[in-house]
Amino acid sequence: MKQLTTFFRRLLGFTGSSYPQSFEETKLLAEQGDAKAQSNLGVMYSFGDGDVPANDAEAFKWTRLAAEQGLATAQFNLGSMYELGDGVPQNNTRAYEWYSVSANQGIELAEMYRDMVYEELSPADREQAQHPLTTADREQAQQML
Repeated sequence: MKQLTTFFRRLLGFTGSSYPQSFEETKLLAEQGDAKAQSNLGVMYSFGDGDVPANDAEAFKWTRLAAEQGLATAQFNLGSMYELGDGVPQNNTRAYEWYSVSANQGIELAEMYRDMVYEELSPADREQAQHPLTTADREQAQQML
């Protein structure tokens, strides 16, 4: 399952052209808030593409920024990072939430992964997953402490 999820993350990863700008150009655009560049930078860090060393923490950071701006492919990728524990502690509840957001934007693959992750959730986690804002609010509050 992990290999298949990683394959699809890589497949959906790059947004726009078949191969993005150089790392330096992508990073500059990402730092300026460009969601597509943030997502592409996350993929570069995730897989160590080209001259970019793999860095799961940086991959998560940039992917999350793009996902929070509403980029559906980044939302799928963030769900897979939570599912697999890449750059973040493994959390199927958060994976379910991000797969759901991505599926709601038309990423059919996210729908399939959301349903598979849902089957892995305990009844309590299923209840929590139905209220994503509550989960996100709790995480944000804990980060502020």
